[in-house]
Amino acid sequence: MTSRERVIRTLEFDYPDRAPRDLWALAGVGMLRKAELEAVCKRFPSDFTGVDGRYGPSSVSRGTPGEVGTYVDEWGCEWTVCEVGVCGEVKHPPLSDWSRLESWSPPWELLDKADLSRVEASHRATDKFTKVGTHVRPFERMQFLRGTENLFMDIMTEPDEFRHLCKLIHEFNVRDIEMWSKTAVDAVGFMDDWGTQNALLISPEKWRTVFKPMYKDYCDILKGAGKYIFFHSDGHIEAIYPDLIEIGIHAVNSQLFCMDIEGLAQRHKGQVTFWGEISRQDILPFGTVEEVRAAVWRVRRALDDGKGGVIAQCEWGVRDPRENIEAVFETWSEPMERNNP
Repeated sequence: MTSRERVIRTLEFDYPDRAPRDLWALAGVGMLRKAELEAVCKRFPSDFTGVDGRYGPSSVSRGTPGEVGTYVDEWGCEWTVCEVGVCGEVKHPPLSDWSRLESWSPPWELLDKADLSRVEASHRATDKFTKVGTHVRPFERMQFLRGTENLFMDIMTEPDEFRHLCKLIHEFNVRDIEMWSKTAVDAVGFMDDWGTQNALLISPEKWRTVFKPMYKDYCDILKGAGKYIFFHSDGHIEAIYPDLIEIGIHAVNSQLFCMDIEGLAQRHKGQVTFWGEISRQDILPFGTVEEVRAAVWRVRRALDDGKGGVIAQCEWGVRDPRENIEAVFETWSEPMERNNP
C-alpha cells in the first residue's frame, strides 16, 4: 500500500494497513536540531508531502521569519520574534485604526505571481499524499491586521468597517482556494486557532453567523473539485466539531488533550478523520517515554479500530526530547493486540 493509498483509505474509512504518519517539526527544530530531525524522518517516513509550488513575492515583506528581531509578512504585519524558530507576535497591527482601511487591500500579488507550473509534475513524482497549506485563516488574519482586542469588539458589534474587512479577506481566500482547487494536489488545508484551554474564543452562535459561512464557501469549492479538505485549530473546539463535519471537512487537527477524547470519539468517530494529535503542551515536552506511550494508547483505544479515521500526527517543539517523538511513532506502529498502556 502506497502512502497516498494509505491516507485516502484512512479518510474514506476503508481499512488502511496502518494509521498514516505525519510529523510537524516547528521551524526551530529544523534550524537548531537538523541532524536529529533528519534521523527521525528517516526512521519514520511521513506519508504526507507538500508540492513544488509557491506563492509569488510580496512588495511589502521584509526580514526573515523565525529569527530574533522583527520581520514584516506578506500582508504588511510586523512581527516581533524573541526566540529562534517561533513566529512571534504582531505588536503594531496595520489596521488598528479603521481610518487606514480605505487605502488598504489584500496582497493580491501573492496570487497573481504564484508559480504553480511544477505542481502537477511534483504530485505525479511521488506516491505520498500531497497536501498544500494556504493563506486561508480569516479569523487569525484579521487579528494580525486589527489586533486581538479590537477584533473581539468588532465581532461583537459588527461595524460596517468590520463587514468590509471580512469581505476583502474572504474574497482573497476564495481566490486562493480556487487556485489550488485547480491543481493536481490531493488535499488543501486551511486553519484558524479558535480555542482557549476549555472553550471557544467567541460564542458558537457568533462563530456560526460570521465565520462558518466563509468556511462553507471554501469547502464547497474544494468538494466541487474533488479535493480532500484538512482543517487545523488549536484549543478546545468541541462545540464546532459538528459544524466542521457538516460543511464537509475531511480531517481535523485539534488539541485532543484539551478535550474529552473519548467523548469526541463516541460522538464523531466515523464522521471525520482525527488528524492527531498528542499533547504538545505537557506530555511531549515534559513527559517520560512511558507517559508518551500511554498518551498514544489513549488516542488509539478511542479512535484506532482499524477502519481508518485517525492519523498518527504529532508536533515536535524545539525543546521536546527526541526520544518522546520517536516513542509516539513506535507506539503507533505496534499492533492493537499489544495494547499495554
